[in-house]
Amino acid sequence: MLRERGGTWIGWPGIAGKIPQEPLTKATRNAGYQVVPVALSEAERDEFYYGYSNEVIWPLFHDLQNFCNFEPAYWQAYNQVNERYADAIARCAQPDDFIWVHDYHLMCVAQALRQRGVSPDLSRLTFFLHIPFPPYDIFSKLPQQQRLLHALLQFDLLGFQTRRDVRNFMQCVRRVMLDAKIIPRRDLQLIRFEKREIRVGHFPIGIDFDSFENGARSDTIAKKSQQLRDTFPGCQLILGSDRLDYSKGIPERLRAFRTALERHPELRGGVVLIQVVVPSRVEIPRYHEFKQRIDRLVGDINGRFSTSTWLPVQYHFRCLDRDDLLAHYRGCDIAFVTPLKDGMNLVVKEYCACRIEEDGALILSQFAGAAEQLKSGALLVNPYDIEQMADTIVKAFRMTPAERTARMKRMRRMVRKENVFWWVDSFLKAGSKLAARSERVARRKPVSMAH
Repeated sequence: MLRERGGTWIGWPGIAGKIPQEPLTKATRNAGYQVVPVALSEAERDEFYYGYSNEVIWPLFHDLQNFCNFEPAYWQAYNQVNERYADAIARCAQPDDFIWVHDYHLMCVAQALRQRGVSPDLSRLTFFLHIPFPPYDIFSKLPQQQRLLHALLQFDLLGFQTRRDVRNFMQCVRRVMLDAKIIPRRDLQLIRFEKREIRVGHFPIGIDFDSFENGARSDTIAKKSQQLRDTFPGCQLILGSDRLDYSKGIPERLRAFRTALERHPELRGGVVLIQVVVPSRVEIPRYHEFKQRIDRLVGDINGRFSTSTWLPVQYHFRCLDRDDLLAHYRGCDIAFVTPLKDGMNLVVKEYCACRIEEDGALILSQFAGAAEQLKSGALLVNPYDIEQMADTIVKAFRMTPAERTARMKRMRRMVRKENVFWWVDSFLKAGSKLAARSERVARRKPVSMAH
């Protein structure tokens, strides 16, 4: 988006301490937009990133409150880093800039900006949450619930992935922020708070469909996908591709696959689960323990069911490069994506885009944001229901080519239409309405939008 439209990307490069300027400048020289780094100390990385962001907000917003560590110092570090982002924005921003803040790490940025006087009436402070927003009975466990909602209501536009996320957020505002007045609208919801109006809407994020489809059509990917299939002759290939995270439902998926093999002998020797786990946050002890649990389940399944010619689970703990990933999308007959909860999950959309023969089956968690868009073609499952998932594996395995094609065509139409550019345009259009309204109120010329 920034490459096409121009603008400034402000972010943390992912290393603690001083940021070396020369390699950053070299790496971003031809980006097409300005890059402004924000530095974090080791303590801030530990307490803001690993702490409040990923040991409080991440598990709580994924309905896994038992995994939370409500350490008071984490909240202080979170605000401190959000203020540093606000300082970086204040140094770069012009009065009529469109400021778009992303994700759960930065929910207090608008509040810090308003305290610095960065947002006059015609500026737009907007926010998009990439992860789910929890219902009130989960959110209410957060010690800083009122302070966090107050900070979010300092934005002019709040975007969420799904209608359910919007409903949850509005419910929390209604229950916690008693001074806020909610005015229902058909598309964008309206909240009046502290003499301001905040718009709230759902904007399901998409992918660059054409890029994935064209990549999957290439001769290189065709050759790689055929090589993948030739490695497992006579087998249907099931693909699981996830970042290492307890919200992705990987152990439950493996248990379901084990149950399916136990109950349905026809699957033995006829199906292979290729499970790719991308390393992530391995510095957090809980993630390391989680990986060990996955390792044990894979070992149990392969130990119990493998033969001299067949290994039921092919397990990869690494990141696939783009060509290998596209080859797996094109070469695997079934995608098995069953997060316990997910904001959207773009793996399923990438899989659909790469099914250029318009075949393949998708088993998808009903708690993934993508289920709202893909329910007409996917086989929806409850990831906590091991037996249901096992039965659905068999259903996908037995599905006729005609049914697979009909389902995949419906999903591909949706993914092609509501792609990442549609997502950007719909969000910016909603933001432009804010500018138009402010312009009418102030009777000033329309603002320019720096994306």
